[in-house]
Amino acid sequence: MTVHPITWLISAAIVVAVIALDFVLHVRRPHTPTFRESALWVTIYATLSVAFGVGLAAATNARSAGEFFAGYLTEYSLSLDNLFVFLLVIGAFRVPKEAEQKVLLVGIAIALVFRAAFILAGAAMIARFTWVFFIFGGFLLYTAAKLIVDHLRAARRNSQDDEFHEPRLVRLARRILPLSEDYASDRITVRHQGRRLVTPLLLVMIAIGSVDLLFALDSIPAIFGLTKEPYLVFMTNACALLGLRQLYFLIGGLLERLRFLAHGLAVILAFIGVKLILEALAANELPFINSGRPLAVPEIPTWLSLAVIGCTMAAVTITSRLAPAPQGKGASPAEGRSPG
Repeated sequence: MTVHPITWLISAAIVVAVIALDFVLHVRRPHTPTFRESALWVTIYATLSVAFGVGLAAATNARSAGEFFAGYLTEYSLSLDNLFVFLLVIGAFRVPKEAEQKVLLVGIAIALVFRAAFILAGAAMIARFTWVFFIFGGFLLYTAAKLIVDHLRAARRNSQDDEFHEPRLVRLARRILPLSEDYASDRITVRHQGRRLVTPLLLVMIAIGSVDLLFALDSIPAIFGLTKEPYLVFMTNACALLGLRQLYFLIGGLLERLRFLAHGLAVILAFIGVKLILEALAANELPFINSGRPLAVPEIPTWLSLAVIGCTMAAVTITSRLAPAPQGKGASPAEGRSPG
C-alpha cells in the first residue's frame, strides 16, 4: 500500500478539523454531557471509522481494510483500559464536572500529536531493522503476562490500587508554572492580584496526555503487529482516540463491570506478540538465529487476527456479564497497565 503525501496531509487536516469542531460544539459551553448526547456521538465516530474502512477497501484492497479494522478494534479495546485511568486522574485532581470535557479533549489531542511522532519513529526502525519485531513481540508478551499476574494479585487482595501517581512531567510543571490554588470553571489561566496564574486544569491536561502516551508504548507496537503501514497505524489511533471523550461519559462506571477485561487484553497482546515474533523469524537477519537465514514459520493472515480480536472482546463482555459478582471490591480492569 502506497500512501501519497497529500493523503497524509488531508487526513491530518481532517483530524485537526474534527478536534476543532468537537471543541466548538461541545467544549465551548461547559457542561456535563447527557447519556443520549454521549451515545449519539460515540455512534457517529464509530460510523465514520467504519466508513473509512469501507472506503479504504474500495480505494485499495480488502487486506488493507482488514488491517485497519483489526488495528481499530485492538486500539479501541486498549482504550477501555485508558478510560479507567482517566477516571482516576480526574478524580484525583477533583476536576469540576463542567470542565471534564475540555480536559479530556485537550489531553487526547496532546497524546495524538506524540503518538504520531512515535508512529513515524517506529516505522523508520521497522524499515531499517527487521529484528525490532523481536523487541516489540517480546514486550507485548511481557505486558500480557504482567496484566494477568497483577490482576491475580489484586484478586487475592480483594482490592484495587486506585491511587494515582503523578507523572514526572506534571511534577515538573508544578515546580515551574505559577499555579493558582483553585479551579476557575474550565479556564486554564486566571489573573490574580495583577499576575497571570495557571489553574490546576492545565496540570490535569498534561497528566491525561502523558498517561495516554505511556499506554502508547504497548498499543503502538500492537498495531504494528497487525499492519506495517504507518498511515494505517496513525488512522487506527486517530479513529479510536477521537471518540474516547464521548465514550468516557457514556460508559463511565460500567468499566468496573468488565471484570475480565485484563484477561482479554492479555490474550490480544500475547497473540499479536507471537505474530510479531513469527514475522521476525520469517524475515530473520540475525546471525545467531539459523545462521542469519529466514525460517519457514506459519503466517497469520489478517482475517484470523480480526477474528481473534473480535471474539476475545465478545467473550470478555459476555463472561463479565454472566459471571457472579465477586464478594467485596473487585480488581479494576486497569490493573497491570496503570501508569503509576
